[in-house]
Amino acid sequence: MSDIETRQKKLPVLLFIRGEQYFDDVDPDATELTTEGTLELTEEGLLLTYQETALTGMEGTTTTFEVSGPQVILRRVGSVNSQMVFEEGRQHTSLYETPYGELSVDIQTSALRHNLSERGGLLEIKYSIAVEHTVTGRNSFKIRVKRK
Repeated sequence: MSDIETRQKKLPVLLFIRGEQYFDDVDPDATELTTEGTLELTEEGLLLTYQETALTGMEGTTTTFEVSGPQVILRRVGSVNSQMVFEEGRQHTSLYETPYGELSVDIQTSALRHNLSERGGLLEIKYSIAVEHTVTGRNSFKIRVKRK
C-alpha cells in the first residue's frame, strides 16, 4: 500500500483507554475502556475516532482525538458536545455543552506525549481542569492504539 493510499484510509484499530481523575488526598478515580475505533492519517497529523458507550456515560457520542504537532484536540459530538485543546505548558478555554447548559472549561496541560503512527502507539496527556474558572481536579489519560 502506498503512502497516499494509507493517508486516505481509515485503519481499524483497538483502543485501550485509561483515564484517571485526582482529587485532594484521595486515591485516583480510574476508568478503563477497550474499544474498536479508526486511525486516519491526515495532512496535519492523525485522527483517532471511536464511539462512546454506556460505560463512559456518553452513549451516542463520537469522540475524536486530532493529533497535530504539539497540539491534541479532543472533540465529542452527539449526546455530549465539547472540544478540549491540549498543548503542553499552555492553557486553553472551551465550552462544554451538557443537557443542562454550557460550561466554560479551562484546560492546563502539564504533559503531552505520543509516538502514534499508522502502526499504532501511545498517547498520554496530563492536565488540570477548571470548570467556570474553579479548579476541579487533575486528570490524565493514556490511549494505547493497536492495529487490528
